[in-house]
Amino acid sequence: MPPVDTAAFLRDLYELRRIGAFRTGVHRPTYSPEDMESRRWLVAKLTECGLDAAIDGIGNVYGRHRGQGPHLLAGSHIESQNEAGWLDGALGVVAGLALARAGLPVDVCAFADEEGHFNIGFPGSRSIIGELGEDDIDRATNRTDGTPMRDALRAAGLEGLPRRQLEPGRHKGYFEMHIEQGTQLEAAGLQIGVVTGIVAIWQWRIVVEGQQDHAGGTTMAERRDAGLSAIRLLAAIDAEFPRICGQRTTWTTGRIRLDPGAPNIIPGRAEVLFQFRDVSVPVLERLEAGLRALVQEANRRERCTVTLEPVSKAIPALCDPAMMQALSDAAAELAPAAWQTMPSGAGHDAQVIARRMPAAMLFVPSIGGISHHWSEDTKDADLTLGMQVLHRAAQRFLAS
Repeated sequence: MPPVDTAAFLRDLYELRRIGAFRTGVHRPTYSPEDMESRRWLVAKLTECGLDAAIDGIGNVYGRHRGQGPHLLAGSHIESQNEAGWLDGALGVVAGLALARAGLPVDVCAFADEEGHFNIGFPGSRSIIGELGEDDIDRATNRTDGTPMRDALRAAGLEGLPRRQLEPGRHKGYFEMHIEQGTQLEAAGLQIGVVTGIVAIWQWRIVVEGQQDHAGGTTMAERRDAGLSAIRLLAAIDAEFPRICGQRTTWTTGRIRLDPGAPNIIPGRAEVLFQFRDVSVPVLERLEAGLRALVQEANRRERCTVTLEPVSKAIPALCDPAMMQALSDAAAELAPAAWQTMPSGAGHDAQVIARRMPAAMLFVPSIGGISHHWSEDTKDADLTLGMQVLHRAAQRFLAS
């Protein structure tokens, strides 16, 4: 088996970077002309490597190995956030391409819309495992401009194409290489992260009902200010959660919307989108209990009424032990004292594919921890080492 060609791997990464270039990053929103150009580029590259490659009806690019198994599946996504980084997702797809070029029996997939431009959640990877219905597509719209997904698929030339699904029993496991999108590796002076699991995201809508009124004529003693009640609750959450969280728990207030949102009107309603993430279900359950207790206390203390509504509660995806061991052994051989195990704080297609087969992930550092921004970057040396570790691990796992 030939060694992995890391020079070609870097060339492919930089070539893909030119499609939809924005400053030092890329702008390739899902189904945009730039996104579709990148998908056609990938089909050509996979075909050059001897794979049977095509784009399916949801936009997944799939390259199928023609030879005997056992087979691996490798990939990620190649669309980007708006005006964002060049490696998020693209790294895993080009790494799969490099494994195929090295002669490994690997199928390569670029899953559509992992970045969530449409309000449907992992449509590409869910489609390929058979968990995306036509009614899901019918309901989906673009989060930015409201375009129905059906219209976007039609404009991209994908309308009417069949949606590919995985062949049962074909794959021994799924590998995904990714930038860390955080500072843990860089801060520790390390080059490789072997991922232990992918966090679950539990999302909530907090609705505060008060009384809309005049900002000048209503005394402070009379007010039922939904905005202030919401802020006090969020401050209480931020004070309480450090006592009950896990080592790598995160929580985020993604949006606060006040109604009517005018400078001279006391807001009568506040809507907050709030989430927390962890890889441990007991920790997630503890956080939920804490959140509910704080909402109950707010309803006792405040003049406003607070309602907690669950939006979504995912399940953490733990990485396969045998695949993790193959990655750890390869890291210990090629990057002694420069690697660690760690959870993923971000969601990835791997957590969906893990419902159908063993799955594992490998991280390389993000410079400054930056991602989802055009300044996102990783040193070529770290990219190269990560590719070598992934290649060695894939060989080990196939032979096991």
